Order: sequence, then C-alpha cells, then structure tokens
Amino acid sequence: MAPKSNALPVLQSDPARPSPGVGRRRFLADALRLSGGALVLLAGGSAAEALAAVQAPHPEAYRWDEHLYAYLIDTTKCIGCGSCVRACAAENQVPDGFYRTWIERYVVGMEQTHVESPNGGKDGFGPIQVGFTATKSFFVPKMCNHCRATPCVQVCPVGASYRTKDGVVMVDGERCIGCAYCVQACPFGSRFISPVTHTAEKCTWCYHRVTKGLRPACVEVCPTGARQFGDLKREDDPVRRAIAQDRVEVLQGHLLTEPQCYYLHLDKEVR
Repeated sequence: MAPKSNALPVLQSDPARPSPGVGRRRFLADALRLSGGALVLLAGGSAAEALAAVQAPHPEAYRWDEHLYAYLIDTTKCIGCGSCVRACAAENQVPDGFYRTWIERYVVGMEQTHVESPNGGKDGFGPIQVGFTATKSFFVPKMCNHCRATPCVQVCPVGASYRTKDGVVMVDGERCIGCAYCVQACPFGSRFISPVTHTAEKCTWCYHRVTKGLRPACVEVCPTGARQFGDLKREDDPVRRAIAQDRVEVLQGHLLTEPQCYYLHLDKEVR
C-alpha cells in the first residue's frame, strides 16, 4: 500500500509537491537485511520472517538532484524463484492478487510460444508441459519501467502521477482520484487500482528505501543478482557501466517512452 505520510528528509525545489515518505509501519517493513548482513526471503522463505530487523543507514539529508536511478535485469540469471515478488509484496503491503513486480516464464518453440505468470511468479514455477516442441525456456522479471517520457504522467488529470528529479515515477496517493486513466495508458501493465486505497499503485523502486541509501527490496533479496539497481550519476556504478558498455535493450522501445529499466540478453519473443 502506498504511504500517505511524508517523513523523509528530502530536499527538493518544488514545495507544492509532497516528498514521498514512509510511515512507521513502512519503516518496520524495511527489514530485509539481517544485522549480520545475511539475506533471507529466498525461495520458499517467509516474508514475515525476513522482516525481522532493520539496519537502515542513519537518515541524512537526501538531495534528489544528486541522483539519477536506473534498473538493470539480466534475464539469463533469473531462476523464477519468486523471492523478488514476495519481498515486494511484504515491503509495500501489496494486496493479494496484485503485483508491483512480477515474473513471466517463456517457453519457446520454432512456431509457438507459451507465456505464463501464475500468481505473478510469487510462488515460483513448477514443471510445465506444452503442446509443442520447446527449444528454450527462460524467466523475465517485469515492473514499472519508470519511463522518461511516460504516458501515465501525461494523462493524469489531477497531477497525481509525476516523475522525480532522480528519475522515479511516483503516484501521490493524496491527489489520485482513482480514475484509472494511467492504468489504461501504461503500455507495460504495471499499474493497478488498489482495492484498499482505491488509488493507482505501482512500483516505486522502493523509493522510501533508496532515499535512505538502501536498495529496492526486490534487488536486495534476488539470490542470483539478476536484478540490479544503480545511480547513473555515479561514474563507478556497475549499472551505469553496463548500460554504457553492454548491449542492453528496453521493452517496447518503439513506443519512445524511454524506459529506465534495462535488460541484458532479452529474447526477441519477450513483449
């Protein structure tokens, strides 16, 4: 569930725009890293057990003009364990049956392709049989692409959807009227109307965490490093280096929305 309070010490130039914050319940839910640094919430793990303790860095003044975030997914590393989906649900109180991030399994043959995402991949994936000769199979994590030229912001009639200076597309739950225009406009299917708040919700890259120096929950728990989160304003950032030097792709690039979620080794069958 999207936070309603504005507790973060975000320094921003637009006083009319409330800084995305985090309430006490959200703060308690930040616990994805044990005090010893070991991670839990791997395949089959309990989200409640994972959220046992918080070791967040000391909150210092955050300047959003000093960062520019991007996300990188290596599809060859995803094993479809569902840890990321479970972590996201626990971290953000995502209602059952809705997903801020999800995993799709592609089973590809020479003439047919089967795509599925049972429960958003939250429970992992079991064995599958398809009615054709499969030549390859792989998993593809998906989420909001935090586009620079995002249609969801453009269609919002009340200005509830906006993009921060550090490159994160957000929804102001206090302004959102639940008209769902943004849900229809998103070409990636990454938004939904919450049955709890009746407002639009989506991935925020765990903005309440990254503004504290933490990584998004889905990145934190990924056991294979398939998901990476980086800052394009840091010259030594691995994500920045990968985007600059490797062959990366984006989903539906022909739409010219300039997604900031990049993929390594993206198969042509992925849509």
